[in-house]
Amino acid sequence: MTARQDGQFSLAFQPIVESLNGSLCAFEALMRWHHPIRGYISPSIFIPVAESSGLIALFGEWALRNACQQAASWPWAAQVSVNISAAHVRSPAFPSNVATALAISGLAPQRLELEITESVQLDASDEIVGMLDELRRFGVRVVLDDFGAGWSSLDVLRRFRFDGLKIDRCLVSDLPSNPRAVAIVRAIIRLAGELGICVTAEGVEDISQLQILRDLGCERLQGFLVGKPGPEAVAPSRHLWLVSA
Repeated sequence: MTARQDGQFSLAFQPIVESLNGSLCAFEALMRWHHPIRGYISPSIFIPVAESSGLIALFGEWALRNACQQAASWPWAAQVSVNISAAHVRSPAFPSNVATALAISGLAPQRLELEITESVQLDASDEIVGMLDELRRFGVRVVLDDFGAGWSSLDVLRRFRFDGLKIDRCLVSDLPSNPRAVAIVRAIIRLAGELGICVTAEGVEDISQLQILRDLGCERLQGFLVGKPGPEAVAPSRHLWLVSA
């Protein structure tokens, strides 16, 4: 982990807001790598390499600790959302990693969200399910990421109780012009409501998407329209909600 030791890694924070009034509710922490020679290296390149090399759990631990430390200093009581890989969740040290990150930073457990993809749950053992349930009882929120991008999402919802889910950007990008996408997003939001799960839409990039998601009852929004990832946690302007209400 030379790059981590050399300070080449950093976190960018993308805001997540309430759809009805644009109020800030969370930031997603995203890893960035600035190589001294190659410059910016996309996560789409270095994350798969970290997964294949077995380093992804170390990446996740670093991101978790740093995200909690930075969130503890924010002027808002916003939640911080951290992506957790399947390898990190399956690590026996994962619960202690979470506990240590919270203890060192002093961040309240209720302000931490752990985002996991459905791949974590495909072969989930009773131990993993029990560990995630224990974290939820402690107050940490567990969110299902990229919902709608895979074939097994419904089975994942059947097997585990999530606090939230994030509608994948592949569905959001087709709104509002594709009636099939609208029907699917509507069904996801209704299903989540029946299960008591908070819904966030990812990849919101224009006003028309914002308006239809709000009309469909989506609770939270994330995307370039709301705010781009940046090195500092910056609250977005509420102007968009005032002009489009």
